[in-house]
Amino acid sequence: MNSLSTLDVKYVKGIGPKKAELLASELGIRTAADLLRYYPNNYVDRSKCYTVSELNGEIPYVQIRGSFIAMNVVGEGAKMRLAASFTDGRRTMEVVWFRKIKQIRESIRLGQEYILFGKPTRYGSMWQMAHPEIDAPQSVGAREGFRGIYPLTEKLRSRGVISRNFFVWTQAVLESRTVADPIPQSVAQSIGLMPLDSALRQIHLPSSAELLEKARYRLKFDELFYIQLDIVRRGRLRHDNTEGYRFRRIADWFNNFYNRCLPFPLTDAQKRVVKEIRADVNTGRQMNRLVQGDVGSGKTIVALMAMLMAVDNGFQACLMAPTEILATQHYETLSAMTAEIGLNIELLTGSTRTAKRKDIHTGLRDGSLHILVGTHALIEDTVEFANLGLAVIDEQHRFGVAQRARLWRKNLLPPHILVMTATPIPRTLAMTVYGDLDVSVIDQLPPGRKPVTTLLRYDNQRQGTYKAVFNQLRMGRQAYIVYPLIDENEKLDLRSLQEGFETIRQTFPDYKVAMVHGRMKPDEKDYQMQLFASGEARILVATTVIEVGVNVPNASVMIIENAERFGLSQLHQLRGRVGRGADQSYCVLMTKYQIASETRKRLEVMTATTDGFVIAEADMKFRGPGDIEGTMQSGMPFDLHIASLATDGAILQQARLAAEKLLDSDPDLKMPQNSDMIRYMSTIVNRSADWSKIS
Repeated sequence: MNSLSTLDVKYVKGIGPKKAELLASELGIRTAADLLRYYPNNYVDRSKCYTVSELNGEIPYVQIRGSFIAMNVVGEGAKMRLAASFTDGRRTMEVVWFRKIKQIRESIRLGQEYILFGKPTRYGSMWQMAHPEIDAPQSVGAREGFRGIYPLTEKLRSRGVISRNFFVWTQAVLESRTVADPIPQSVAQSIGLMPLDSALRQIHLPSSAELLEKARYRLKFDELFYIQLDIVRRGRLRHDNTEGYRFRRIADWFNNFYNRCLPFPLTDAQKRVVKEIRADVNTGRQMNRLVQGDVGSGKTIVALMAMLMAVDNGFQACLMAPTEILATQHYETLSAMTAEIGLNIELLTGSTRTAKRKDIHTGLRDGSLHILVGTHALIEDTVEFANLGLAVIDEQHRFGVAQRARLWRKNLLPPHILVMTATPIPRTLAMTVYGDLDVSVIDQLPPGRKPVTTLLRYDNQRQGTYKAVFNQLRMGRQAYIVYPLIDENEKLDLRSLQEGFETIRQTFPDYKVAMVHGRMKPDEKDYQMQLFASGEARILVATTVIEVGVNVPNASVMIIENAERFGLSQLHQLRGRVGRGADQSYCVLMTKYQIASETRKRLEVMTATTDGFVIAEADMKFRGPGDIEGTMQSGMPFDLHIASLATDGAILQQARLAAEKLLDSDPDLKMPQNSDMIRYMSTIVNRSADWSKIS
């Protein structure tokens, strides 16, 4: 497809400069190759012609063979339309056009046989079809079989571009040449792929359902293969060529912590991940590892032990978190766990006072400060380390790519990178977005943790829910109540935090209620959070600002109002605020009774499992990968036009294996048989920088 990648779409027969400009602005189609990659999103079987008497409204698109018997222009000005009577020989239907009236009127001959293709609607006692496709029976457009339906924007429709135009344009390109296949024969034959030229012809004009499915598979494989090839190649280059600091020894800091300070025995999963990190930092190559672990799985202790490896070898470490609340939480946790061994840890955020900031800068430069915890403040140019050896990034998808990259400039060699996330990532998404990282999974909870019981409750069960909360409070426990909005909104039928705060105070008059939301000033937010953390306030009414960075083991109840408004992964994150102590905890999903069946199924996933990875997979299937990619990805190599990370996991796995096998035989992709593939790949891969180094 290399030559098609340089052919301006305006030169495709039937397009021209004006339509080319429209296609570029609306769909990003600039070349003939772009046009061929704009696939139908649906198909209709055109092997059957219907009669007017067979129309019932249940079939969205039909074709009818017949002739026009009358045609008139009705109305004036903006309300002008062309109305025609069309008969199949027995019954008549109306056909209307609201644009291009003169052109259509001049092109149609009364009494001549045509095939109409369009969407029938009932108009009074008569069936009507607006702006149908019109073909002569012998034309290629009237070919029997499957026909693609192409997605259109409103602007395209208003400019007279219809689905049939894409069909005609793609056929013009495919009739003018055979598309060369850039994937090496060794790859295509080993998997049994349909040739690319055949796949493109079948995707736009399928001969059968079976061939359409083979074409889809081939084109999905292509997209996923090139992504994986790009990711795996860059990952291997980084691993082979990026020198890193070698942490040769495990000494006093690590051993003293392990023997004297561990709050509980490490799980087998934690031990496995610590060993993987240990192996990485002793190779002389830069570590670039992602640690996935569900809420409460003990990622922070693993990160601390990695940082102690750095300190044992004369290096410093830092931990960067996306919010001040989370950074403070990490600082307090690390300080408490290492108090007995005297590790020097400090906290640097936007709120750090000038005098304290100066002390921190001095300690960093002279090496007396071992670990610095903070927010974006860590990447400021004024923050200079004596010898930064390890950077831990928590919930890294919340940072911009360039922000994370600035950590690289904090030492002569780039520090080892350890990325932590409590947001479970579906396997297919992790292979794509984080495909060039080594991945560790902490898939066990520490001993003594009980799974949170999750309940779906409706508004008419609210009093019973409040009674259960009262019982928990009476036992000395605490409760979160989360609202989707801060203030009441007339346009949205949702419960608001301000309204809920008053209701909760009246419902539980014997207990102090704290309130936290995103519009509060940091000092007020911290004060309210401290009221709850100390136990003085027994109920915390909040928005989703508590999604991360809140650790109150005594809290045993979480009520999420209007739970239908949240994605599954966010609900799982919120649920993770409870169940952090030894007591049985509960998460109650409150919603209206009248919700869509799809929404009910989504919420029932939460009640059925506490496994974050199962939930993440379900979330991606319900929502599609778009939203999840949007928050996690740091620059996908190129757009997916037909493949889906939500449903094409098996194809992705095969594409990954094929990419790895190809790179095993040709690490630099310089063999002659791979030259066409490299040239084609350069036209579709969108990389402005090599972000594999920092994410």
